Amino acid sequence: MEKYKKLLEIAKNSLKYSYSPYSNFSVGAALLLKNGDIITGVNVENASYGLGICAERVAVVKAISEGNKEFEAIAIVSGKIKNCFPCGSCLQFMSEFSQDLDIILEGENNEPIVKKIKEFLPYMFSGKMLNFEP
Repeated sequence: MEKYKKLLEIAKNSLKYSYSPYSNFSVGAALLLKNGDIITGVNVENASYGLGICAERVAVVKAISEGNKEFEAIAIVSGKIKNCFPCGSCLQFMSEFSQDLDIILEGENNEPIVKKIKEFLPYMFSGKMLNFEP
């Protein structure tokens, strides 16, 4: 549980980089790779709202672009609320790379809440449905 507390703290520290001038809803994420490395991400908004990207997807894209595809956990925090759940798009996006991912949320007393991605997205769409398994 200590490593997940650390992951939450790293996600909180990344909040200062969030670009969220329209919603004022900053989100930070810290992605723990199976090799022990941690990749952060923040939400980045755009005046054309649909072009924004969530913190979780930023972290995953950074990891993939650096050659990392094995994820253990992701911590997600918001500057506004506790227990900041990932959106459906992020859940589907993350499930592409790990269908057993631990999602770490910040509880009311700053203790980690640990859930499996399958708890949020039990019927995830996968390459198996396309008769293709990368």
